[in-house]
Amino acid sequence: MTGMEIWINPACSKCRGALHLLDEEGADYTVRRYLEDVPSSDEIRDVLARLGLEPWDITRTQEADAKELGLKDWPRDAGSRERWITALTEHPKLIQRPIITADDGTAVVARTDEAVRDALGRS
Repeated sequence: MTGMEIWINPACSKCRGALHLLDEEGADYTVRRYLEDVPSSDEIRDVLARLGLEPWDITRTQEADAKELGLKDWPRDAGSRERWITALTEHPKLIQRPIITADDGTAVVARTDEAVRDALGRS
């Protein structure tokens, strides 16, 4: 993946805020509407590796889908990792947003202006 990519849900105010900041900074980036263009298991694994996080770290456990799946009670261990990744691909609403992948191969969950600036600093 070359360049910066941001995974957004257009309905999310934090996503809109991140886009506004990227535009203000004149950043070159690609937008991915991940609810329509759903990431594959491999893409989720790649982003997790870039973030240095586990799948449960980027799961929105307050979403209705999470409650239906009973995610709060799922074990958070290596043996359950694939189960969580599958849940994220089957229910992309559960993915924390926005996620920015930077040019240097890292990524950040950009829920604050500071995190967006951090991603910009890595590109």
